[in-house]
Amino acid sequence: MVSLANFTSWRVGGPAEWFASPNSVDELLSLITWAHERKMPCRIIGAGSNLLINDAGLPGLSLCMRKLQGSELDAQTGIVEALAGEPIPNLSRRAAKAGLHGLEWAVGIPGTVGGAAVMNAGAQGGCTADWLESVQVVDLSGKEPFELSCDELGYAYRHSRLQEKPLVVLSAKFKLEPGFDHEELHRITNKNLTHRTTTQPYHLPSCGSVFRNPEPLKAGRLIESLGLKGHRIGGAEVSSVHANFIVNIGGATATEIDQMITLIQEEVQAAHGVMLHPEVKRLGFEPTT
Repeated sequence: MVSLANFTSWRVGGPAEWFASPNSVDELLSLITWAHERKMPCRIIGAGSNLLINDAGLPGLSLCMRKLQGSELDAQTGIVEALAGEPIPNLSRRAAKAGLHGLEWAVGIPGTVGGAAVMNAGAQGGCTADWLESVQVVDLSGKEPFELSCDELGYAYRHSRLQEKPLVVLSAKFKLEPGFDHEELHRITNKNLTHRTTTQPYHLPSCGSVFRNPEPLKAGRLIESLGLKGHRIGGAEVSSVHANFIVNIGGATATEIDQMITLIQEEVQAAHGVMLHPEVKRLGFEPTT
């Protein structure tokens, strides 16, 4: 068995019954078909940057997408195509270098193109839905891949229909704006990255923002107002840098992080009458709100 803690940004999680990290789309499709034929659960863990995996591990096949990388950019048309495992910060930098405007906000997001498409990832006032044209997906029966346009994905704040359906993102196509000065785009991306690294706890394992912002309110401010910064359960701590981050200060378990998530929800609900909904996806836990 393979420990999934090695494949999540929180560095927690139990073993996978079966584990694979495909190098190509064809290999990925073969693995999905293999699991389907055996009536085996099949889960995509992407790059593990927005996941909390139970300490007990996961039955069936867990697929890591970290090796499924690659992208093509057309500096004339602004069309950018990338495989699901391509790190979104890499794509942001490549686009800026090519004079393509649209992904500067993505430079500090610790995730993949596929994860960004599923979660409608965003930062600095931008989000995936603003620039995505379409995605190539396949369902977990391993049938032929098909395309879904941006309009078919039902995008909303940190939400898409891909979160509700058993579909796997294989690749994504973006339509960016060509003809921009690459030095200016480079300056903007660097500024965005500096802002994220100085206002968020990048020095410790985390999943990024834990909760969606209950607009117009901010989750971090609600949590901070209750004096929860620095609060610990075992090795899980509400970051003293940004209260919407739970960091692993060393030796944390998924159970401790899950307990912290629940505690924060209960405290904020009691004090402010607001239920915070996690951005992070839990695997191997009972369904929660």
